[in-house]
Amino acid sequence: MQATTTASAGGEPLPPRSPLTGWPAVVSVMLGIFVIVTTEILPIGLLTSIGTSFVVSDGMAGLMMTMPGLVAAIAAPMVTVATARFDRRLMLCLLMLLLALANFLAAAAPVYWLVLTSRIMVGITIGGFWSIGAGLAERLVPPASVGRATAVIFSAIPLGSVLGVPTGTLVGDLFGWRTAFTVMGVLTFGVLVMLLLFVPPLPPVRATRLSVLNGMLRSVNTRFALLLTFLVVLAHFGTYTYVTPFLEQVTHAGDGVITAFLLLYGAAGILGNLLGGAWAARRPRTVFGLAAALIAAVTFLLPALGRWETGAVVLLVVWGLAYGAVPVASQTWFSKAAPHTPEAASVLFTASFQATISVGALVGGVVLDRTSPSVVMLLGGCTAALMVLAVGAASRRTEPAGTAAPASVVSPAPASHDHGTCGER
Repeated sequence: MQATTTASAGGEPLPPRSPLTGWPAVVSVMLGIFVIVTTEILPIGLLTSIGTSFVVSDGMAGLMMTMPGLVAAIAAPMVTVATARFDRRLMLCLLMLLLALANFLAAAAPVYWLVLTSRIMVGITIGGFWSIGAGLAERLVPPASVGRATAVIFSAIPLGSVLGVPTGTLVGDLFGWRTAFTVMGVLTFGVLVMLLLFVPPLPPVRATRLSVLNGMLRSVNTRFALLLTFLVVLAHFGTYTYVTPFLEQVTHAGDGVITAFLLLYGAAGILGNLLGGAWAARRPRTVFGLAAALIAAVTFLLPALGRWETGAVVLLVVWGLAYGAVPVASQTWFSKAAPHTPEAASVLFTASFQATISVGALVGGVVLDRTSPSVVMLLGGCTAALMVLAVGAASRRTEPAGTAAPASVVSPAPASHDHGTCGER
């Protein structure tokens, strides 16, 4: 399929698309993912204030992170397969409208169960929009620009991840947590308008079916990507979801200090994404392993060094650098495992990432309510250390450097089952 043409519903190609119209469409999709990621993790910085408003514990408030991740893991394959014959532009717009309504519902919710209902709506949006939008670059710009367009779309992950929490916390501190959700609702509606204006009709040309997803799961590289993603995202979100209670109870930092710390974390995350993105294309396993090792070190050290503000902020900066590289490394691995089915690769990436966010937030909340924020950090460090061991074990089974075939991350699977390689030379 040429990137500059789009198949019509009847199978005939439409006229080539101008790059001048393609790039605004790419930016619109990127901003759609940005508001999705920001909305999803917005409660992290507002966890304590939201819990106080509804008189629920920090662990119970953590369900705001568990709910959308769980729903998104289910929605990613179900929405993508069920709407395989629908115009992809129409689906993106409907899902963005749903996200706007979810933000406004959370802002106005008089009781906590309505907040959780809004988070279910967020989960449906995540699963559907991510899976459809992440692989659209080749349909929006000329072939020579597909790589750059894909990078632009995926830059929304670190931008939303590292800026969403501190910015939301700042708005919440100044004007209240409901205002933060209202602002996100307005921004989301603005992105919906951009999608309507700039994204052209996108009739389905390559339907994602359950059989395609099942075939990907038979790939050794795909299964390894699932394992690594599960371990590192579990370690990160099982701890970072509750970083605000940790800074309040252990570091004894005030609201303004916490906001400043999270902003520094965000800035470090952007740098980590830039460095990790440049490296992950060639050595995704190394990036994964290094990021996990740094996350393990930070979460192990926080209970001791995080008692002082200086120690806490230094460790948060290192944490931001490490996690900034994780989404791009994970997505790169899935893409290399299925180079000919980008939407299917996006489905598995989205489902695995979101399911693990849900599990991590849930487990972290249960541990927090029964123990303390320091114990949560230590358990996260143990999980990240397990991933480092998994990467190390895979490295010892790698083909020797210099062989004709690319070195596989694990023992090669039968050719009929493998859909690509994510190995490193």
